[in-house]
Amino acid sequence: MAHVIGLHVNPDGGVPKHPVDSLSVTMSEGCIGDRQNDLKHHGGPQRAICLMQWELMQELQAAGHPIHPGSTGENLLIKGLERDELHVGAMLSIGTNVIIEITGDAPPCKTIRNSFLDGRFKALSHVIEPQNTRWYARINNEGEIDLNDIVMKINESGQAGSQ
Repeated sequence: MAHVIGLHVNPDGGVPKHPVDSLSVTMSEGCIGDRQNDLKHHGGPQRAICLMQWELMQELQAAGHPIHPGSTGENLLIKGLERDELHVGAMLSIGTNVIIEITGDAPPCKTIRNSFLDGRFKALSHVIEPQNTRWYARINNEGEIDLNDIVMKINESGQAGSQ
C-alpha cells in the first residue's frame, strides 16, 4: 500500500526543505509554509507541490549520491507506487481529502547539485532517464496531508485504483 513517508517545506525558500508532520495544501497557495526563490521555474498553481518516490531516492543513494529526504526540494515523499503510475495527467488521492494531478516533471537544476556525486544533478532528469524525476502537481482538492497517509492512484473514472 502506497503512503506518505515524508513532508517537507522551507519557509525561507530553496533547498533543502525541512521535515514537517503535516502539510496544508490549497489551490491558490500550494504548500502552506513553503516558499520558492525562483518563481519562473517553481511554484504557482500548476507546480503547487513537488513529489518524489522513495524507491527512486533509494536507488540514487545506492549509487552513492548523498541525496536525502527534502534535499532536492520535494514537498511530498511517497513510498509504494510503481514508477509507471506517475505521469502527466495521473491523479492521486492522499489521505481523506487531498487530490493532486501531475502536471509535469520537475527538471533538475544546479541548486540541488549537492545531493549528487560530483554535482551530477541530471541523474534526476526525466529527459535523460524517463521516470527518474520528481513530479510537479496541481491541487485539485485542498486539505491536510499527514505522514503515513494512504496514497491511491485515481483511475480515469475518478475511482480510487491501485495503492
